[in-house]
Order: sequence, then C-alpha cells, then structure tokens
Amino acid sequence: MPSTTAGKKRKAADTKMWGSSPSTSSNNSIRRGNGSKGAVGGGGGGGSRRGGGAGLLGSSGSSAISDSEAEKLFEELCDDDNPDAVSTDGICKLCERLDLDPLEDVRVLVLLWKMGANKKPQEIQKEEWMAGCRKLQLDSIDTFIRFLPQLDTGFMDNEEFGDFYKFCFQFNRAGTHKTLDKDLVVLLLKMCLAGGRIDPERLDTFCDFLESTVDENYSKITLDQWRSFLDFSHEHPTSESLLGYDEGESAWPVLIDEYCEYMAKKMGKEKK
Repeated sequence: MPSTTAGKKRKAADTKMWGSSPSTSSNNSIRRGNGSKGAVGGGGGGGSRRGGGAGLLGSSGSSAISDSEAEKLFEELCDDDNPDAVSTDGICKLCERLDLDPLEDVRVLVLLWKMGANKKPQEIQKEEWMAGCRKLQLDSIDTFIRFLPQLDTGFMDNEEFGDFYKFCFQFNRAGTHKTLDKDLVVLLLKMCLAGGRIDPERLDTFCDFLESTVDENYSKITLDQWRSFLDFSHEHPTSESLLGYDEGESAWPVLIDEYCEYMAKKMGKEKK
C-alpha cells in the first residue's frame, strides 16, 4: 500500500458511512498530488442531495394505503429473530414474489433506495418500510408489481443517480465495514451502470482491470474510490478522452491513475 504519497481530498468530501468504525484499509483511497477536483454531477458529495429518491406514486390514485396491509406484508418478510427488520433473506422472498432476480436486477436496489432503507446495511427496518409504503403508495404485492416500471434508472437525472449509486455501496456493506470486496464491487458496477449510464467500454475495461489486478491494496474498495469512478467516467467518457491523461496533475484516487496506466498499455497494444 503506498504510504508516502500525499493524499488528495475532495472539497467538502462526504466519506463518512453509517455506523462506520476506523478501517485499516483507508489508505486505499489515497490520492496523488495536492490539487482538488470537484465531483461531476453532484459537487464533491458534501452538498444537499435528494436522498432516498422522490418516487412517483405506485398506484393510479393518491388515496391513502392500508397501513395494516403494508404491516402484514412486512411481517411476512421480516426475520424470525428480529421482527423489526427485513434482511437479505426477506428481501429475496420479496424479489421472488415480484419475479425479480436479487443478484442481477437493479430494480431491487432502486426499490430499497426509494423506500429509504438507510439506517443499517443489508436490511430495511419496519419504520422505514412503513414510511416508504406510505410515500410510494404500496400495501400489497399487486401495488409493488404495478410500481416496478418506475424503478428504471433511466428515469434518474445525474444528481438522483449519484445518490442512488452511493446508496448501492452503503447498503451492501457488512456491518460497520467501510469497504466492499472487489468481487462484489464488480458485480454491483455491472448491475448499476449497465444500460448506457456510462460508456460500456469504460465499464468493461474497469471491471477487467479490477479482476486482473493482484495489488492487495485493491482487494477492497472504498466509498471514495466507488464514487470517483462514476465521476471520472463522466469527465472522461471515452477511451480517446484518456489520451494525454497526466497522473502528475491528477486529483483522482491512485486507483483511477493505475486504471489509466492499464488503459494506456491496452491501447498501445491494440495499435501495434
């Protein structure tokens, strides 16, 4: 792990995670140089954000839902040993009833984001569930199914998607851990960014880079690295835009610099 490189920070960077504790791997997001680069599409993460997503109504009208029916559905999904939370097992049960693949369908995460599942990773608590059901007008499997078309990430502008993208990292953490295993990151990137949100070649090559690197510094990925990749992909949208990239002037995390070195070698080989 590079320990002598000066770390660059975003202006007003928001890198604190829910219930996080000091991590021994925090140097993974070290940055080269002394400059500061604002995040594209969301400011450096320190500004006001539309957390949780302002979803449209899930039913055709605006009448109040049945709290008792929404609570009944929650009780069918909640953990046996924790009646106040639906964890991954319960989320998978819900996905089965909605005919969604929890490992590949991004709408699962969009739904949890819109419902406000923010308090603890990998679960939605009862108060979040009830508040989300009231906001989105959901109180039965049928209303959830009718709501599915509104979970398309293509409806999100860059600011909304930036909030959702951050949520995807936070929700998939384990307990108070600050990082995600890179294998999980690759799966989440393909799940969240497929469909043209960024250049498909950028997504594929970055995932290839993560999968091929043997650098233990990148066996786990930080929130800063996760968010920086999306910002970087907006600022440098194509491989051609990397021509002339100067890591000496870079304010991106070292992970991004090393990805650019990987791409320079790759493009050099393709030209031969």
